[in-house]
Amino acid sequence: MRKISILFGAAVIFFAVSADTAAQRASVSGKEVTGTYKMNFRGKFAKMANDMKIQALGGGKLRVAFDLIYPYTLRNGETTVNMGFMDTEASIVGDTAVIEAEEFGTCRITIKFVRPGTVRVTQEGSSPDCGFGHNVTADGTYRKISSKRPKFEEPL
Repeated sequence: MRKISILFGAAVIFFAVSADTAAQRASVSGKEVTGTYKMNFRGKFAKMANDMKIQALGGGKLRVAFDLIYPYTLRNGETTVNMGFMDTEASIVGDTAVIEAEEFGTCRITIKFVRPGTVRVTQEGSSPDCGFGHNVTADGTYRKISSKRPKFEEPL
C-alpha cells in the first residue's frame, strides 16, 4: 500500500511539473504580440471593454498602451465610468512582459501571452498606484481583435 501511495504521489508531481512547463513558452514573436486587444465586460456592461495596444520594439521591449474603464450605475440609473490610461514600455522575457510603474506608487503589471491571440494581464498595486481612476484595473483576459500595428496617441 505504501508503494502505491509513493508512486501515485510521484506521478502527481510529475504531471504538475509537466503541465507548468508546457504552459511556459520560450518566446513569442513580434508578429504575435503586436496588435490591439480587448477585454469585454459581462452582464449589464457587456457592450463595454478595456483596450490594450501592443507594439514590439525589439531588444526585449514592447510599447503598451491601456485605455481602461470601471463601469457602474449611478443612483438615478445612469451608467458612467471611471477611467485609467497608461502608455509606456514593458520588458519581455519569453512569453511574459512586465511593466514597472512607480510614478504614483508601486505598480507592477504582468502581461502573459498564454497562446496566440490571448493575453492574461495581472496588476499588483492599487488603482491610484498605477495612475488609474477609482476601481479601474488592468486585470483580465484580453483577446486580440487586430494584428495591425496599433496607432498610439503620442510618441514615447
